[in-house]
Amino acid sequence: MMEIQNNESRRLLDGEEETSVRSEQDEYLDKVKNGKLYLATFAAVLGPLSFGFVLGYSSPAIPELSTITDPRLQLDKEEASWFGSIVTIGAAIGGLLGGWMVDKIGRKLSLMFCSIPYIFGFTIIIAAQNVWMLYLGRVLTGLASGVTSLVVPLYISEMAHERVRGAMGSCVQLMVVTGIMGVYIAGLSLDWRWLAICCSIPPTLMMVFMCFMPETPRFLLSQGKRREAEEALQFLRGPDAPAEWECARIEDASDDQGGSFGMADLKDPGVYKPLGVGIMLMLFQQLTGINAIMFYAETIFEKAHFKNSNVATVVVAATQVVFTAVAALVMDRAGRKLLLILSGVFMCLSTAAFGVYFKLSSETHGNSSGLSLVESPLAQNPAADLSWLALSSMGFFITGFSLGWGPIPWLVMSEIFPTRVKGFASSVCVLTNWGSAFVITKTFQNLMDLLTSAGTFWLFSGCCALNIVFTIIFVPETKGKTLEQIQARFKGTPEQLSYNRPT
Repeated sequence: MMEIQNNESRRLLDGEEETSVRSEQDEYLDKVKNGKLYLATFAAVLGPLSFGFVLGYSSPAIPELSTITDPRLQLDKEEASWFGSIVTIGAAIGGLLGGWMVDKIGRKLSLMFCSIPYIFGFTIIIAAQNVWMLYLGRVLTGLASGVTSLVVPLYISEMAHERVRGAMGSCVQLMVVTGIMGVYIAGLSLDWRWLAICCSIPPTLMMVFMCFMPETPRFLLSQGKRREAEEALQFLRGPDAPAEWECARIEDASDDQGGSFGMADLKDPGVYKPLGVGIMLMLFQQLTGINAIMFYAETIFEKAHFKNSNVATVVVAATQVVFTAVAALVMDRAGRKLLLILSGVFMCLSTAAFGVYFKLSSETHGNSSGLSLVESPLAQNPAADLSWLALSSMGFFITGFSLGWGPIPWLVMSEIFPTRVKGFASSVCVLTNWGSAFVITKTFQNLMDLLTSAGTFWLFSGCCALNIVFTIIFVPETKGKTLEQIQARFKGTPEQLSYNRPT
């Protein structure tokens, strides 16, 4: 009985201490001005905008390059498949390179340097005289995309405080889909060379703007640069916030985490648990089939008998932008876990419906694969078939992905790792993401041939059902928590110990 009373007393004391710490944190955050934080975030997300241009470029470029009169540049079916998917190989390499760069030279310089392969890659595409130059340009822009996909979420999460971190982190995916939509729209009127010229503008601007932005306080503290860290925090939080208090809190938490990363750290639950969650989030994101669908969006609509397939892909991209913006607005209120579950449900049902469409369509045409591009009576009279089902299914899929499984895996990846392992752990997650993206994108046509269009989308539907189960069981809620609190949860230590009381 005495032991129960003592335990209860400890719980009450812990609760009182946590409430006190939270109120002190709220008092601090009430003094914060976010203007310069938003400015730094804008400079950083020019990288994901460039990343979106890279992802979307293949959709308008492949049809043109497949019919171009110059035989040196004309892409056949296999070459077009490589042109769309080879970017993911560069991105996987970029993920490994980015993991090394963020630890060695910091988040800011990594962002500035990744502008270089973006610019060189698009320049090579602009000047391309043969297919191999096109491939090289795609690999280089993919390399930059891999670095960007790792560094930008880390940069933003380490700058932002918990009240706006979800919204700021969601801006990464918002700018990616904005870039995809932008390149689709530009592709309606520009040829593939002028399109590449337009794509080289955002990375150039990013290199310039990042010159005036600070390094993240957490990286500066990990390098023993306390004064520079306080200056960075003062820049990001405004003149009224006592930045030295937040700096001390981060510093104490960093001291508790230890020094540099070693392989023995993989035995630490504060490392292997978030690493497992991060890897599975990235794997499940790709198993939804999103990159395969976006890379070949125009072709998919052609196979679904939409005459204006290029306009349809613009509508899809616009839907993605709108609902990713919605996700950014509600992220810090609804929470990450709820949005992931809702997103998974939307995608599971919509891909199943898309499979039904292709099944019924193939039976109507007497074509078991559903892949014939030959003009059919249904294409002449869309109202007579089920084209509305294809369009609505694609719309619901993009809506669901944009609300959860688009932005949240990258956001959670940037939140859950201790500072000393962020480079290594993030690079593993990015390698998983882009490696699986390459496999799925490259084999998408083979899946369509082997399983039929209907079977392929039903396979994606089953994967979406699995990611719902995974989210419910394993993914933690990070809404409203500091990075130190999130990491303490994985270690199984009291969250309030992550704080350092202001003096």
